[in-house]
Amino acid sequence: MRAYDIIYKKREGQKLSRAEIEFLIDGYVEGEIPDYQISAWAMAVYFQSMDAEETADLTMIMAESGDMIDLSQIKGKKVDKHSTGGVGDTTTLILAPLVASAGIPVAKMSGRGLGHTGGTIDKLHSIADFNTALNLDRFFDNVNQHGIAVVGQSGNLTPADKKLYALRDVTATVESIPLIASSIMSKKIAGGADAIMLDVKTGSGAFMKDLKEAKKLAKAMVAIGREIGRDTAAYITDMSQPLGYAVGNALEVKEAIETLKGRGAADLRELCLELGAGMLELAGQAEDHAEAKAILREKLNNGQALAKLKQMISAQEGNPAVIDDYSLFPTAEKKVEIKAQKDGYIKELDALKVGLAAMLLGAGRENKESEIDLAVGVELKKKIADRVTKGDTLALLHVNDEKNLAEAKAKLTAAYSYSQTKVKAKDLIYEKIT
Repeated sequence: MRAYDIIYKKREGQKLSRAEIEFLIDGYVEGEIPDYQISAWAMAVYFQSMDAEETADLTMIMAESGDMIDLSQIKGKKVDKHSTGGVGDTTTLILAPLVASAGIPVAKMSGRGLGHTGGTIDKLHSIADFNTALNLDRFFDNVNQHGIAVVGQSGNLTPADKKLYALRDVTATVESIPLIASSIMSKKIAGGADAIMLDVKTGSGAFMKDLKEAKKLAKAMVAIGREIGRDTAAYITDMSQPLGYAVGNALEVKEAIETLKGRGAADLRELCLELGAGMLELAGQAEDHAEAKAILREKLNNGQALAKLKQMISAQEGNPAVIDDYSLFPTAEKKVEIKAQKDGYIKELDALKVGLAAMLLGAGRENKESEIDLAVGVELKKKIADRVTKGDTLALLHVNDEKNLAEAKAKLTAAYSYSQTKVKAKDLIYEKIT
């Protein structure tokens, strides 16, 4: 078997066997096949695509290239959730305790963020002493005892994906649906989930900015799940404007707590109820979606979801007093108001520009070495369809370092556009794919 022949076969639009894909990927990880040949293969895939079986084979080969986490020591059906990322995407911090309070074991491995704000692990570090580095035995024990644990990714998970993604990033082959889908799903499979709920974002603040492409990605990932025997479902959700009102690490944790208290942003609460209901269905914990959603709404209303978050914080050595005392969170030195430029209705709120404003303040990483300021970010006061008068406060910038303040203000001001006629709010969910 030769790499040349496999590249040529895919270039001509032919289907590759599992053995051929395995030869390429394993050879690349071992250093036996050079970058330039894998680059050529990735470009061939970009133009010729892969079918569901090929994509599933690639997913499993990448998942099996490193450690495979065995969650069988944890009782119950484990349902993982993955979001393709966005601005103000605080769902894990709400969903994890919410579905755990309904009896689904949440054994969540999350990453640090590279972008507008930190990832889930960065956000949890806003809670003093919170330990995201539990070893596997303690991770399993916490889930069995408390129903929930959220930790950082550890070990040697999917080295093939890490190596291939780094190559795709510099060879203009990132935007290939089969390669994106297999990258995401290989990490979920290696993480040991029995079932997978996917939140595929679309809009200016999302990786998949085009709705049609987002649908293709969602369908590809659900097809992978079906091919490899994992129950999988996907929601395609809006990220044309930020989800919720908070964009920034400590700010988002506070908003998650507010949501679990039955307050907070309506769109964030509704999306978490929808995704959580889907997770209950995948776990077989409800007869249908309506029943699942009613169960979760009751968990919000009776305080059990909030209690589960408090339990998780205590079990992972954090200070549970943050639930009721927000002064214990990192707090920025000053707040800067962004005012409405005219009367009217908010027509657009560009999520990407809001995210960039937060990153300029220090809420996110421009590269892997960047330090995050957990206190800073953007607090929105007005969103699409809201009526405003000139001079109203649209948003607050939470600021420590003023070095990029002028640029951040300009970005956030430009994120808003206005209409003189009433505007309809954007759809929150475009489609569910099962």
